Amino acid sequence: MRLGWTLASLVLLAGCQTTPTELPSAQPRPAAECRWESEDMETREWVRHALDVLEAEGFVVRDTDLTLGLISAERTRILPGYGDRYDRWERPGVFGGVGLGRRGGVSSGVMVGFGGGGSSITQDATELERVSLVADAGWVRVSRDIQVIDWRGELRETRSGSDANFCRTLRESLGTAAPREVL
Repeated sequence: MRLGWTLASLVLLAGCQTTPTELPSAQPRPAAECRWESEDMETREWVRHALDVLEAEGFVVRDTDLTLGLISAERTRILPGYGDRYDRWERPGVFGGVGLGRRGGVSSGVMVGFGGGGSSITQDATELERVSLVADAGWVRVSRDIQVIDWRGELRETRSGSDANFCRTLRESLGTAAPREVL
């Protein structure tokens, strides 16, 4: 009898380990402006041209593959005060802070001073913006994602940044910048 209940429980739990009905995808989906027909330039020209534009926009190019027509680039910026949402009690204010605690006993403390002990200069979050551009078979596709990483290195937010405004601006920049000489 006990073996029967054990087997029934295992069969029931095995049903929980099925594959999802839908695979993960970018939410929201990339805007239609993030895909366009390439003009009469070849893939190698597009890649070299896009390298100049992305570097001018402040991106650091991390990887390129001329045969695939792929560019991966990223840029970061500090988000002052972003950590306050999560770390209100961990940082003292401009004029100090108050703390109460219990760890095997009772303790309390008051810190007074200008600027506090833990300045928010080193505890601000960082926004990481990654862009991938693929130019092949007569089409150019752009995808962008944005991540916010707090001062501890923990991921706080992630979202798709492939919106119409960004892709339109990038496309216009690609259209106006002079391409590099192809070697």
